[in-house]
Amino acid sequence: MANQQVNQKESSSKVLGQLRGKRVLITGTTGFLGKVVLEKLIRSVPDIGGIYLLIRGNKRHPDARSRFDNEIATSSVFDRLRSVDAEWFETFLEERVHCITGEVTEPCFGMGEDAWQKLAGELDAVINSAASVNFREELDKALTINTLCLENIAGLARQNAELAVLQVSTCYVNGMNSGPVTESVIKPAGESIPRSSEGYYEIEELVQLLQDKIADVRARYSGKTLEKKLVDLGIREANRYGWSDTYTFTKWLGEQLLMKALNGRSLTIVRPSIIESAVEEPAPGWIEGVKVADAIILAYAREKVTLFPGKRSGVIDVIPVDLVANAIVLSLSEALAEPGRRRIYQCCSGSSNPVSLGQFIDHLMAESKANYAAYDHLFYRQPSKPFIAVNRTLFDLVVSGVRLPLSVTDKVLKLLGNSRDLKMLKNLDTTQSLATIFGFYTAPDYIFHNDELQALSARMGEVDKGLFPVDARQIDWEVYLRKIHLAGLNRYALKERKVYSLRASRLRKKAA
Repeated sequence: MANQQVNQKESSSKVLGQLRGKRVLITGTTGFLGKVVLEKLIRSVPDIGGIYLLIRGNKRHPDARSRFDNEIATSSVFDRLRSVDAEWFETFLEERVHCITGEVTEPCFGMGEDAWQKLAGELDAVINSAASVNFREELDKALTINTLCLENIAGLARQNAELAVLQVSTCYVNGMNSGPVTESVIKPAGESIPRSSEGYYEIEELVQLLQDKIADVRARYSGKTLEKKLVDLGIREANRYGWSDTYTFTKWLGEQLLMKALNGRSLTIVRPSIIESAVEEPAPGWIEGVKVADAIILAYAREKVTLFPGKRSGVIDVIPVDLVANAIVLSLSEALAEPGRRRIYQCCSGSSNPVSLGQFIDHLMAESKANYAAYDHLFYRQPSKPFIAVNRTLFDLVVSGVRLPLSVTDKVLKLLGNSRDLKMLKNLDTTQSLATIFGFYTAPDYIFHNDELQALSARMGEVDKGLFPVDARQIDWEVYLRKIHLAGLNRYALKERKVYSLRASRLRKKAA
């Protein structure tokens, strides 16, 4: 199946030719993007030499192969491969997907130095997509997975001078900088951090300072209080240096660590913007879980949120996951063909095909008004109120003004059995919680550019442009948001609603 497709195009595809026979390690394949990258490599580069997956065991599946077979290989992301040629797909998994039990945060991935050195010698490249994407993670956890563990990735490269390293970062390492954001090393928007003559920032002293503050918090608190204090510490330190949240701060730190550790070696950093459902591959709308924008969509669909802080004219930079996976494959091919360089690519839509927050909201409301019944897992009924974006100051005034009288009468309402205003209180809590986490992203004051990625795509030629498209200009936002993304959320991300009626309950009792 797939070999025939490749043979027809291989002579004119630089990507397929470069990746033939190569052995690539991928981390983070239990996550959304990692699965799509894996599926794309299997389907589009079937002559790849081998795909190695670093997977942490868990209680149910302590070894990597067992967890892969039960939690990854069963994913609907592979439905297309199975429907075309299930036998070929299963053979590929058996023969060329190698599962390694290990943990990216541990020295030598926790697999012992001999096994570690052997692995390094077998590989041509590593794609690190493992990350903690919790915007309000405890600082120690975020620092471990998003920053410090990259020393282990760099250590693998030191064992093999030819190893190409591809780090998946985020456009939002830009932090609180405003204006155009290019594919370059990002300057902190807050307190200054020393910069090397090589362009990256020297973070060792800052990381040690953060670890000292973490140790101080740990010495003074425990339990749930400790968790909250570590979350608060992360946000406070992120804000101090110019980031809105712990996730983007620690991802920026990770970029600096890798740039220093791999200076003069092959390092590619790919920065996606807000990754959402596939526009085309492996299936239109394919998604796993609820992502950044989806949390707000879901809250609106369930009538928990009607007011949100945001700038209607601001560009909300959304990029389908398949374009990100294609950018990773393209840039990996280039790194293998032309080693020894540092490259940064941004996969985004804001500069080439912008969609404003206002347009995003309008498309959502138009589809919910016209076709809410088609999305039965998303909308339980047609939303009765509009979704309104207002500036942050007005939002804070409205929310605080509404909460005060409601909170005063909370106990009285409970005694009277009145739940309507209690529901309003809960909805306000949901709104405030979402606004705290995502409010920065809905009032953007920056535009992400990806001229370098577009130039890379052009250099690869027309065949690879077709096989691995990265250009956001192909997206029709009205079609994507209304017909592809909402349908994908409904089909792949949300479970069927369980509806229990009194009559059904009585029938069950009679049957028993």
